[in-house]
Parts: sequence; C-alpha cells; structure tokens
Amino acid sequence: MGIDPTHFRHYIIRPALTLLAMEGRGAEALLLGTAAQESALGRYLRQLGSGPALGVFQMEPATYRDIWQNYLAYQPRIVQRLAVRWPREPEPEEMVTDLLLAAVMCRLHYRRVARALPDEQDVAGLAAYWKRYYNTVLGAGTEAEFRQNWRSHVAGGGRR
Repeated sequence: MGIDPTHFRHYIIRPALTLLAMEGRGAEALLLGTAAQESALGRYLRQLGSGPALGVFQMEPATYRDIWQNYLAYQPRIVQRLAVRWPREPEPEEMVTDLLLAAVMCRLHYRRVARALPDEQDVAGLAAYWKRYYNTVLGAGTEAEFRQNWRSHVAGGGRR
C-alpha cells in the first residue's frame, strides 16, 4: 500500500502547488491521480525493471532535465520561487527522496500544456489528460488503468 491519499494531498501536493503559486483542486486531483497511476501512490520510488523513471510520479531524468533547460530557463519567476527551497538545480535522482521536488516537477510538466486541467471530479477527464500529456501515446499505461488506480488508491485509499 502507498501513502494515505489525504496525507499525500495535504502534505505533498498542496505545499508543492503553493510553492509554485499554482494552486487549484483540478491540479491537486491530477497530481494525486498521476501518483496513484505511476507509483501506487508512493509504493514504488524507482521504475520496476530496468527503466529510468524516478520518484512517486515516475518522471524520467530526460523529462526532468527538459523541464529545467527548456521551460524553467524562460520562467525566472518560477525559478525564483524554487530557489527558496533549492538554491541550485537538484539532480533528477533527488525526486526519489524529495517528495516535494517530485510533485513540483510533475506540476511543471503539466503546466507546459496549453489545455485547461480537467475538473477534479472528472476522473475520466483526468485519465485522458494524464494519458495524453504525461504517459503519451507511446506509454504502456491506459486510461482504464488510471481510473482503476484512482478507485483503488484515491477513492478507496486511506480507509481503514
């Protein structure tokens, strides 16, 4: 079992979104669903097998570096906000142990998408957004799998 979804939302996702000044219930839900899909809400911190993906959002180092080099290089206000916590660019490997960094990078990945985020209650919309913009058409994950992981780890998670 992964991290309690209420704790994940309150202690990881919301602080990351606040740090970025990108708060919103849709963003919270999208990040929560992404973590549920990618790592069973923190059960896995490195990609199973020989893959390169790291952290609770299973971001690949190449994607991480692309965000820093091709997005943040042109976003001085965001970099200024990040410098409060990380005065230098962290290494991608730090996403394994720094949950806040991992959440920040996941949100920044989605921030580069011009399309509005789905509503927090629209799980099918969240799944489609994740598939198109995070997992991509080349990824092995499916929208059905995302919805199932939402039910298992978010909607049904945290209940004892």
